[in-house]
Amino acid sequence: MIDKIIKFAFEEDIQGGDHTSLSCVPENAMGKAKLLVKEGGILAGVELAERIFKYYDSELKITKYLKDGDKIKVGDIAFEIEGKSRSILATERIVLNFMQRMSAIATQTRKIVDSIGHTNAKLLDTRKTTPGIRAIEKWAVKIGGGHNHRFGLYDMIMIKDNHIDYSGGIEASILKANKYIQEKNLDIKIEIEVRDEKELDEVLAIGKVDRIMLDNFTPAKIKEVLAKIPSHIETEASGGITKDNIVGYAETGINFISSGALTHSVKSMDLSLKAIYTK
Repeated sequence: MIDKIIKFAFEEDIQGGDHTSLSCVPENAMGKAKLLVKEGGILAGVELAERIFKYYDSELKITKYLKDGDKIKVGDIAFEIEGKSRSILATERIVLNFMQRMSAIATQTRKIVDSIGHTNAKLLDTRKTTPGIRAIEKWAVKIGGGHNHRFGLYDMIMIKDNHIDYSGGIEASILKANKYIQEKNLDIKIEIEVRDEKELDEVLAIGKVDRIMLDNFTPAKIKEVLAKIPSHIETEASGGITKDNIVGYAETGINFISSGALTHSVKSMDLSLKAIYTK
């Protein structure tokens, strides 16, 4: 999937050719450039950058000074790239676009993970990602110390409010999901979302789920209801959770906390690929 994303990125950006470089830069010109950090945070995308460079031109040589997950500050140099000048120019923006977004996601993730590090709660991402580059964004979450929730609609059954309403209720949706898994011989988990304690009690009376998502429950309410949920059923908090109030949720004893904000509302980190002048 990563290589497909890279391939499409070049198709999107170059198409008939990088006419600026083709017209201005000699075909055999060689050059160097450095990835300059212009904002502090957590670096992400170095491994991806290497794959992008090698995908476009296998003769490009990368010298890495920092790795994914490293804490960075203004003025740091993440790596140097050396080879054909045209190749460096053709790959520059694609590398930067991905690394700037990945580093922003990893930085935000690390801040939140550190804030709840004194608890056992695991921070999860969601499917609220940029279409087409979900694999890249979820990779960045892991670099930042977070965990990936389901990747897509195919690797978990997650029964949410609309599914419940469309299927005829909580009991019907759970029983149908279990029957479907058996008939299809699938090895996937079932998670169900509950909106209040009444729905939670209904789920607990039926069982047959692996995880319960407590949607828009307050920390106080989560503490209250966790006592009635059997230990073999995982618990997840979601909805209305921000970096400012997440500690209160993590301290309830919840197993997982999911946050779409990890991927859908970050500001790209300031990075730059600067040419190194050589005679």
